[in-house]
Amino acid sequence: MRFDILTIFPELFTSPLQEGILRRALQAEQISVNLHNIRDWATDKHSMTDDRPFGGGEGMVMKPEPLTACLKDVRKETQGRVILLSPRGEPYNQQVAERLAGVKDIVLVCGRYEGVDERFRRLYVDEELSIGDYILTGGELAAMIVVDSVTRLLPGVLGCADSAANDTFSRGLLKHGQYTRPREFEGLDVPDELLSGDHGRIDQYRFLESVRETLTRRPALLAGVHFSTAEIKQLKKAGLFQQVQQAVDEHGR
Repeated sequence: MRFDILTIFPELFTSPLQEGILRRALQAEQISVNLHNIRDWATDKHSMTDDRPFGGGEGMVMKPEPLTACLKDVRKETQGRVILLSPRGEPYNQQVAERLAGVKDIVLVCGRYEGVDERFRRLYVDEELSIGDYILTGGELAAMIVVDSVTRLLPGVLGCADSAANDTFSRGLLKHGQYTRPREFEGLDVPDELLSGDHGRIDQYRFLESVRETLTRRPALLAGVHFSTAEIKQLKKAGLFQQVQQAVDEHGR
């Protein structure tokens, strides 16, 4: 997959792209990340990429000309989907990440200040994404989150093929608690189920713990979860089925 990132602060991406899974994915050429400094397409002597908003008001607005010129040059190499990181965008979640993992190329536009000129958005942006209901100083951190979350879903990027499939949010449930050595720590033991060697018992334990975690922390998520007949039997046996039904009824489908 190819990522192209339009930004006025390309240096913000340097460190994250040199660590961990992203570094390995880049080295293995499973992804490429191309950074484009929007200032390089500004035409005035000060390389201005923003100006005051028409109609007055606070802050500055990113100008359409440098953004458009930059994007048009990028499009000489790729026709990737253009995504603007914006607080007005669709909420970003695991399902959106999975959808984007099926897109060949992605162009991420990092907004700044009071946003980008509306004409650029209408003419060139395919979709807008928001990583949460809060305001950042710019779209760079949001763009990095998209790159990271999408990259780890690409085939072969993670060392374990099942890791992405079993992650929190992969099916709408929070993930169960995890344990490693030592078997006892400050008076707390690893649950017997995880030491049993019985894979069926372990899977059932982890499933029920995921449901319990979701009921406690994020019950609204349960409204979007489909349980198999076997899982419903497990929930009933564990005395969790009525709680799950109540959460679903309260939050709707």
